[in-house]
Order: sequence, then structure tokens, then C-alpha cells
Amino acid sequence: MNNILTVTQLNYTVRNVLEMELGYIWLTGEISNFSQPVSGHWYLTLKDDKAQVRSAMFRMKNRAVNFQPQNGMQVLVQAKISLYEPRGDYQLIIESMQMAGDGLLQQKFEQLKIKLANEGLFSQIYKKSIPSFVKTVGIVTSSTGAALQDILNVLQRRDPSLNIIIYPTMVQGSEATRDIVTSIEIANVRKECDVLIVGRGGGSLEDLWCFNEEAVAYAIFNSTIPIISAVGHEIDVTIADFVADLRAATPSAAAELVSRDQQELLRQLQHYSDKANFAFDRLWQIKLTKFEQLQNRLNSQHPLHQITHQKNLLNQQNAYLLKAFQQIIQHKKQKITHLEYKIQLNPLSSYIMQQQKQQDYLSQRLNYIIEKKFIQKQQLFQQQCAKLESLSPLKVLARGYSVTQNEKNDVITSIKQLKIGDQIHTKIVDGELTSKIIKIQK
Repeated sequence: MNNILTVTQLNYTVRNVLEMELGYIWLTGEISNFSQPVSGHWYLTLKDDKAQVRSAMFRMKNRAVNFQPQNGMQVLVQAKISLYEPRGDYQLIIESMQMAGDGLLQQKFEQLKIKLANEGLFSQIYKKSIPSFVKTVGIVTSSTGAALQDILNVLQRRDPSLNIIIYPTMVQGSEATRDIVTSIEIANVRKECDVLIVGRGGGSLEDLWCFNEEAVAYAIFNSTIPIISAVGHEIDVTIADFVADLRAATPSAAAELVSRDQQELLRQLQHYSDKANFAFDRLWQIKLTKFEQLQNRLNSQHPLHQITHQKNLLNQQNAYLLKAFQQIIQHKKQKITHLEYKIQLNPLSSYIMQQQKQQDYLSQRLNYIIEKKFIQKQQLFQQQCAKLESLSPLKVLARGYSVTQNEKNDVITSIKQLKIGDQIHTKIVDGELTSKIIKIQK
């Protein structure tokens, strides 16, 4: 009895199960019993030939729908399943609504867009640059469509010198996909174009659908020639736009992108001409100035000019030497006059006697110093001899000491250096003894 539920509990549980387990679903069906009360919410029934389901779309969601639903209209909706607990009726809560035909195509579009994006076909790293100066442009479009005439008119107006190659192609219907792919492949085999414009004029999503096909996307991606997509109007977006190297809002805009405006080219040409003239004038002034400098330098290096210059330098040096020589002579004369005056004040004999006395004094002082130093050195030598004699080994031996060596003449200082049978030599004050070890005692 513990599993008994109330009706409220049952409906609450079922609602949670429906919402949690199924989540959002896509559903297509026919509208019936459509109503729109003052609240702004939409209430309707979606049905097919065998079943029906109650549905609701609240005001905040139905504002995004771009058409007015009517009974009998086929639609594609995204909704979640719920249950109206007071009556126990399950229903759909619609989140988005589209016309059935366009809705299915849009869903297919989104699925292919996600697939190709994951494969990298939209990545910028694969985009080829559009040439700055196009000589030949290829056009992949219908030969009878208005898009071709729009492109040709723009190209003729802006740049009549452009070469144009038209690849007549179907751009609508079941055969268009294969036709577009073939035209792109032919252009790549021939390699006669610098850039390709692939596109058509405006139309419904179904009309433009061939540019949303996977085969066309791969043909554009694999093209070695840069491709500009020009499909429909500015608001139309196709898979081809995402894959192409550049998207143009319209066919005419694509023609604008590949053509060079003649007036703009003339303006640029005049600009570059003015720059060239300015650069030439500036270069001419630089070269003229340099020529004048070289001319002046050449004139300065002329032999006559050099001779004149050297002659002037020689005259200047002669004048300088003459003046210097006169100054030296004047200086010597003044010095001689000064010496003559000094000689008169100090006769030579008196000067010589003064120098002789000075020399005698210095000689006596030198002899005294030499004799004093000799006595000091003699005394120091005697002291060193006495000290050396006191440290002589012979003096030590004379006091009764001796020096003992082994056969290698090493001095014996410990019994550890000897063993029984070794010969030793002993030096005493008046001779040397040779002995043999017969006993070692500590």
C-alpha cells in the first residue's frame, strides 16, 4: 500500500519524466485549432493524418517567428514535451517555429555547417589570398542570369583591360550541384584564371540550395585558384560563403573586389609619378652638390694650385726659421754678456782655487769614511769567524763527542736504523773507527 499515489503526484511525476527523459525534439506537422488570445501566447494543435498533439508557444518565443501561423500550414518546430497537470493532458511547449520546407533545409544546412567546420574547411589557415592585380577573372554562373550581366557591367566600367572567361553553369535545380563542381574543376585544370567568382543572383533558400551542397563545398576547398563566393543578396549566407577564400555580399560586389578602378589607378599613377619626379629632383640636387664638391676638390688638387700652395708654405717656413734664428742669436748674445759680467765679478784664478779647496776637502772626507768602514767590516768578520769556530763539528768532537754513520753515510740517531751485523763508522776528534754491530740494547 506504500506505492499508492494521488492524481496530483502521478501527474507531477509523469511531467518530470517527460521533460527529463525526452528533452527537446524536432517535429513537423500541420497547424489546426490555432488561437492567439490577448495574452499574446499561441495555442494550436499539430497533427498529421493519423494523430495530433496539443501545443503552446509563449509570447517571448513567438516574437522571433517571421511569419503568421495559419490553420493548414505545414511547420517545423523545436519543442519540449510537458504535461498540463490540472487536466493530465500532455502537450508540446514550442521554442522555435519555421515553415516546413525552409525549416528542414535550414536544419540540414546547420548539420552540414557543423560537419564541415569540424573538418576544418572553414579555417582561415587554408584561405588563399586574392591577387592584388588580377589579369584574368573566371566567372562560374549561369550564362543567362542577371548576375552575369551585373558582373560584366562592373568589370567593363572599372577595368576594361581585364580578361574575362565565363564558365556557363546551372545554378538552380537538381543538376546544378554537379555542374558547379565540374566548372570549378575545369577552371583548375586549364589554369587560365587568377581568380574565380562563383555565384548567382538572389532567390529563396531552396533556389540557392546547390551552393549548400557538400560536393560544392569540397570543390571550392580543393581549388588551387582563389575563389570569391557571390551568392544571392547580402542577407543570404551559404556553405559556399564559409568555404570560399573570400565572400562578396553580391555578384556586383565580387566584381568590385577583383577589378581595378581606372580612375583610382590613374590617381595612383599620378601619385607615383609625382613621387618619382620629387625623388628625381632630390637625387639631382644631391648629385649636383656632390659634383660641385668634387669640382672644388679637383681644382684644389691642380698642380699649379699645389705649387703655389707649397711656395707659400715654404715662404712661411723661411720667415719662421729666420725669426727663430734671430731669436737664438739674441739669446746667445745675452747669455755671453751675462757670463762676461760674472767673470768680471769672479776672476777665473779665484774660482779655480775655490774648486781645488773643495776637492781637497771632499778627498779627505772620503778617505776617512773608507777607513772607518774598513775597520767596521774587519771587526764584524772577526766576530763571525769566532762564532763559526764555536759551532764547528771539530770543536764538538774535541769535547769528547763523536758522529756515527751507517754504510750509506746516514747519521745514526736511533737504534731503529741498525740491525745485527751492520757496519758503522764513528768519527772522533783525531780519526775514524769502523765497527760491526753484534748486539743492540735499548
